[in-house]
Amino acid sequence: MSQPYTELFTLRDLLRWAISRFHAAGLAFGHGCDNARDEAAYLLLHALHLPPDLLEPFLDARLLERERQRCVDLIHERITRRKPAAYLTGEAWLQGERFLVDERVIVPRSPIAELLVDALAPWIEHPDAVASVLDLCTGSGCLAILAARAFEQARVDALDISSGAVDVAHANVSLHGLEDRVTVILSDLYDALPPDRRYDIILCNPPYVNAQSMAELPPEYQCEPELALAGGVDGMDLVRRIVKQAARHLTSEGILVLEVGHEKPHFDAAFPELAGIWLETASTSGQVVLLTQADLLARDALA
Repeated sequence: MSQPYTELFTLRDLLRWAISRFHAAGLAFGHGCDNARDEAAYLLLHALHLPPDLLEPFLDARLLERERQRCVDLIHERITRRKPAAYLTGEAWLQGERFLVDERVIVPRSPIAELLVDALAPWIEHPDAVASVLDLCTGSGCLAILAARAFEQARVDALDISSGAVDVAHANVSLHGLEDRVTVILSDLYDALPPDRRYDIILCNPPYVNAQSMAELPPEYQCEPELALAGGVDGMDLVRRIVKQAARHLTSEGILVLEVGHEKPHFDAAFPELAGIWLETASTSGQVVLLTQADLLARDALA
């Protein structure tokens, strides 16, 4: 080990050093952590096999040489490979739940997860009455699993076009012990569903990044599967298909909860006649729209 690292005695020393290195390297964040300090803390705690939410009690703990080397190696890997931290650790945390991830899926971070904490209240008045949920473009399966937690009487179908994503989602369903309630299906959007299959709730975090934004993505985001991000010239290629077919797969009181990220202007331009409710979260505004079956049928009648 080179001399500078032998001067990093405690976890606090390593945390300060890692933050400095991250800033100097100009890393991009946004895959579970939105700043250098939180990401450095997460990686260091992972390297030390400590819980991700217990930094403070260990800040002044002195590290063994082999522990220090593990930490240094992981910080170097984050800088040199420019991969999201979740791909380096093989896991991501969303709303306090652990999910397995790798480069076959995007790193879980959808604001829909925050809305599921309160079971989509007030838009869903009786969570126990929800019998069926569909999670389109499920990726790692995180939203399907959180939906199963929020709506304890519901059966959840989780669909994705990527066989790799389906494998990861299966692993997460097993990890959470939900094999009896969450079914993972390989499908191009709704194609694998019976024509008469209807749901009380459809959740969807689809590929919606427009072509110009895709070309400007930092290296960390370029590590994620393009299939799960790219939405065409205006970001709406798949969104158009999702909206067009949603009504036929919703119950009469059903809702579609659709994430479009920073593409609201493109969404509004693509669907000028579509009424909807834009849902707020603690960290986002104008990124998730709620559409009822009535909204969607009214649009179909005007189309």
